[in-house]
Amino acid sequence: MNHPCYVARNSQVAARRLGDEMMMMSASTSTLFTLNDVAATICEAADGVTPLREIIKNKICTEYDVALEAALVDAENLVQQLATHGILVVSDQPIVGSGIAPKEVS
Repeated sequence: MNHPCYVARNSQVAARRLGDEMMMMSASTSTLFTLNDVAATICEAADGVTPLREIIKNKICTEYDVALEAALVDAENLVQQLATHGILVVSDQPIVGSGIAPKEVS
């Protein structure tokens, strides 16, 4: 994607971090997803106002030995897949509103 990409968790999704994984369940489909640590970190940071590029640069590239552009391609594919299942909301504009899940409390 050459344009800004913003992501937010759908408010109809329940999530719980379990060690290095995150379990997410869609209330609308009762589908359960298990995310690895990288995907979980992206979902936790998906606040709707921080561009995906910044999330990857500040959270993923600092934690893992990966180039920004390579990580961004993988992250864009991931968020599009999760959006297809209703887990994330993706937009080219900041996302604000009641359909966004609050930060998870551990």
